[in-house]
Amino acid sequence: MDTDFITPMSAWGNIGNIGDIGNIGGTGNQRDKAQSNQQVALFSDVFRNAIDQVKETEANVENVQYLLATGQIDDAHTLPIAEEKAALTLDVLLTLRNKMLEAYNELMRISL
Repeated sequence: MDTDFITPMSAWGNIGNIGDIGNIGGTGNQRDKAQSNQQVALFSDVFRNAIDQVKETEANVENVQYLLATGQIDDAHTLPIAEEKAALTLDVLLTLRNKMLEAYNELMRISL
């Protein structure tokens, strides 16, 4: 059985020390600001990576659809597999967005 047509999903990589809360309530010095900027960059990188994954899987689905329509792919299972990968990456992106909005709304409810 030839399985060369199956391409594994690529890993999204390490998303860093999201649970690191050792510096909450810092003194406001340059090191604290640099760490805060690094965490913001990390947060935006997670979303950028998720968006890139969605774009990549959608492009792969379009390519597989073209190849199947032109008869260049003999395997009928390639298209549903590519579509499921695209649906999964979109679900992950939507879940990240929803969790981010929940966290933002929770922060807005905090009274200082």
